[in-house]
Amino acid sequence: MSSGSNPPSQDTTTVPTPQALAGLRVIELGQLIAGPFAGKTLADFGAEVIKVEPPPNDDGPGGDPLRQWRMLHNGTSVWWQVQSRNKRSVVLDLRTPEGRETVARLIDEADVLIENFKPGTMEKWGLGYERLSARNPGLIMLRISGYGQTGPYRERPGFAVVAEAMGGMRHLNAEPGRVPVRAGVSLGDTLAGLHGAIGILLALQARHHSISAEAPKGRGQVVDVALYEAVFNCMESLLPEYSAFGAVRQPAGSALPGIAPSNAYPCADGMVVIGGNGDSIFKRLMIAIGRDDLATDAELATNPGRVKRVAEIDAAIGAWTGTRAVTQVVDVLNAASVPVGRIYTAQDIAEDPHYRARDMILPVTTHDGLTVEVPGIVPKLSRTPGVIQRRGPTLGEDTEAVLAQLQEQLQAKADPDRA
Repeated sequence: MSSGSNPPSQDTTTVPTPQALAGLRVIELGQLIAGPFAGKTLADFGAEVIKVEPPPNDDGPGGDPLRQWRMLHNGTSVWWQVQSRNKRSVVLDLRTPEGRETVARLIDEADVLIENFKPGTMEKWGLGYERLSARNPGLIMLRISGYGQTGPYRERPGFAVVAEAMGGMRHLNAEPGRVPVRAGVSLGDTLAGLHGAIGILLALQARHHSISAEAPKGRGQVVDVALYEAVFNCMESLLPEYSAFGAVRQPAGSALPGIAPSNAYPCADGMVVIGGNGDSIFKRLMIAIGRDDLATDAELATNPGRVKRVAEIDAAIGAWTGTRAVTQVVDVLNAASVPVGRIYTAQDIAEDPHYRARDMILPVTTHDGLTVEVPGIVPKLSRTPGVIQRRGPTLGEDTEAVLAQLQEQLQAKADPDRA
């Protein structure tokens, strides 16, 4: 039910121009990270995203479990203000026939449906694509799961942690001989969400091209995204090198194997990351650290030669950085046009003027008055930029408004003259 004590999630800013996805209606059934990240991406650029959440019950407080993840303010995760900004919250119980029929009617009036349940769940509820598309032929359905909608693993439960392992990322994310570690965030989920958003935009373009007298909105389709495939798609040369040479790439810590020099280097008061792997960049780097002998060494003029002698090069760079403060290293190498950077913490990000200048740190005020800074919108569009218009909604606060709007749409269909 909607929250009677809280006002609707009011607009927090003025939209200067029609947004890129204005007029696009999305029903989000997904929970936690992957599906909702795709929904957030669309909502940032003007799509109307209606998030359907379960009601409270004996098993818990209801809503997307993300509401209860990590650090909470008055019982709600501050992460919620990132993942669910610009969305509207509707509470429906999909375990009941009434809830499933109501959500089916919402989907009838939508352009896109997002779900990230285990394959077969939607069909069990009578909400499979075959039925939904028969009612709404233009519907685009994003389905995110651990292993995809087909194949021998389709019914296995899948989380990002497993997808990162199966996709090849976790094996590489380690120091040689050490236990692989995770990146500290759920990259598999986020990568799947981004692939899902891209898939939706591709399907919208295809739908536009399929408009006809028989299909006035065009034809929709299913966008099938598997977590492990989203990870695997980012694994660069991993498979081709094995296929061509039988080479199984191994973890290399902070270095980038086969590309030199690119590593993290100790300073007197911390560490920096340096990418000196371009041919001309390498020369500038060596001159900047006083190693003109390496800058003019013919064998090191191209990457294959540098890879052969990467230990020597890293030792030379480390000897120079190790006697200098991080700020000194950064200043010298920036002046030499060599890519270099400190390893940022959350505090470093919050205090960095470039983040602020690029609107990558934006304030959102929660329904109970807490101001939270959240990541800004990516990518930057020059004419139709993304905007944070609404804070993350309280559970079900838009239920009454959305269902009233649905009723008006159904009445307009039944009585066009009245509309």
